[in-house]
Amino acid sequence: MLIGHIKEIVRYPVKSFHGERVQKTKVMEYGLYGDRSHAFLDETRSGKFLTITQFPEMVRYKARFVGEELMEEYPGVEITTPEGKVVDWGDEDLIREIENKSKRKVSLVKYTPSYVPLGAIEEEHIQLVTDASLLKLKEIWGKEVNYQRFRPNLLISLKEKVPFIEETWFGRRIKIGREVEIQLKRHCERCMIITVNPDNAEQDSSLLKTLVQQRNNHFGVYASVIKTGEVHVGDEVFLLE
Repeated sequence: MLIGHIKEIVRYPVKSFHGERVQKTKVMEYGLYGDRSHAFLDETRSGKFLTITQFPEMVRYKARFVGEELMEEYPGVEITTPEGKVVDWGDEDLIREIENKSKRKVSLVKYTPSYVPLGAIEEEHIQLVTDASLLKLKEIWGKEVNYQRFRPNLLISLKEKVPFIEETWFGRRIKIGREVEIQLKRHCERCMIITVNPDNAEQDSSLLKTLVQQRNNHFGVYASVIKTGEVHVGDEVFLLE
């Protein structure tokens, strides 16, 4: 059954940095190609990543891949700082800047195109949200909602605009385009990260409070990859029987 189409595809080459909107990408066994493949480790917390939770301004740093999606190695990662400076991943000045602003010692970690662990991608391979649910949340919250607050991978434009209908699909598969299949798993429970405006890093706790009160702290759904392939903006999305 046709349920809609892909409106936006977003991946996050650097964990907790601003996402990169792309017109197409590969879907790997772990999720979108290169999603959260580069990250900062917080040396003040053994084995933990530095994220927006500890350092909200991370969201103002923009990261994107520059070059072809190769399986042998990633293309270069280009980072634009909040001040507009463009540097490469691993730039020493960038590392010092992150350390000085976050007041934490950090180190860098980089995974491979064939494998990114769940700890880096969070709890499942892919997170998706729908346009109907975003419109309803705007009504509930009473303010404009930038979907990038929720850091999804896929924004689906629904054929029938039924808010939160995606939450009725747990356990079922959806097919995207000609190749990719994912299985809807469960709710995404939100945290303080959604309180951070992705444009300016300003915080507004009322969004999280609204979700806790009105939606049991749920928004968006997690999915796991069943069949890999390539996805494109505009691809049709089918709910499989």
